[in-house]
Amino acid sequence: MIDTHSHINFEEYKSNFDEFIEDLKNNDIENVIIPGVEPSSFDEIISYCENYDMLYGAIGIHPSEWQTYSLTSEKRIKELLNHKKVVAMGEIGLDFFYGSDEKEEQKNILIKQLEIAREFNVPVIIHDRDSHEDVFNILKDFKLKDVIFHCFSGDKEFAKQCLNEGYYIAVGGIVTFKNASVLQEAVKIIPLDRLLLETDAPYLSPVPYRGKINSPKYLKYIVDKIAQLKETETEIIKNQTTINAKKVFNIK
Repeated sequence: MIDTHSHINFEEYKSNFDEFIEDLKNNDIENVIIPGVEPSSFDEIISYCENYDMLYGAIGIHPSEWQTYSLTSEKRIKELLNHKKVVAMGEIGLDFFYGSDEKEEQKNILIKQLEIAREFNVPVIIHDRDSHEDVFNILKDFKLKDVIFHCFSGDKEFAKQCLNEGYYIAVGGIVTFKNASVLQEAVKIIPLDRLLLETDAPYLSPVPYRGKINSPKYLKYIVDKIAQLKETETEIIKNQTTINAKKVFNIK
């Protein structure tokens, strides 16, 4: 399995990191993609990716960190998108959960990063908390090669919109929650060739670990739930999502 979005560079994982990586391998995790959040994390992500074959990185500035975007950070993003272990731009997008005071600023930074993604012809990992339609309307103007809606939280109709544009949908631990019926109905209509797995660790641990620190090794619980919803075998979900991730992120 491939975890397409996991913040394993965060403090929660730094003690005994070698053992942590071995544990992932022993739990059927083939690769993990570590997304960028803000410029001070970039070099650390690159270091992890250079030192561990199974790790890949994405480089971008999270919407909540829009103030860290500058000409200097823009230059660094462009440099790192040429790195052999960097497979996407992300996570980027909009986050209106805490209100609308910074909507225009976030949109401006998103547009700047989408322009870079188009220039470098790389996939983009999209964060769209409480901002589905705003993000979607901006993305449509760019006609990018590959778009991944990270930690999908939309309904069935929004999933259809994304699928009509050819976007990928990444599903995380929320799908296992009892109160996630809207997401569960959306997952039922996502074609297997457009589906990706993620944990968003250390956040959003799936049941039965909800409320605890998440880990890529918990992907199996997400797979089990998706297989149940789609009335298919877990191996089919594992195999197809791995094929999808390798294709979209160009992982050999």
